[in-house]
Amino acid sequence: MSEFINATVVKKANVYFGGNVSSRTIKFADGTSKTLGFMLPGEYTFNTAEAELMEIMAGELDVLLPGSEWRSVKDGESFDVPANSAFTMKVKTPSDYCCSFIK
Repeated sequence: MSEFINATVVKKANVYFGGNVSSRTIKFADGTSKTLGFMLPGEYTFNTAEAELMEIMAGELDVLLPGSEWRSVKDGESFDVPANSAFTMKVKTPSDYCCSFIK
């Protein structure tokens, strides 16, 4: 899906790690939400309450998920993050992403 129909965008940005990671929240009528964001090169650890699907639309990074080893992810690839966990990304090139929160 390259665009979202009938969605609300929260104007205020989510800014993390001194501005190296930022996103905007997209809300849907069915109560689901996503974030569309951009990450500059660096290493970042995130904590999540809900399960997530992280889609990398452009860029290249390595991800360390709970109970796994480092894995490379690039344009057009995705990975699942379990609920109530932490994961680390080593972003190699500026990366565009979509994060879907799974309830």
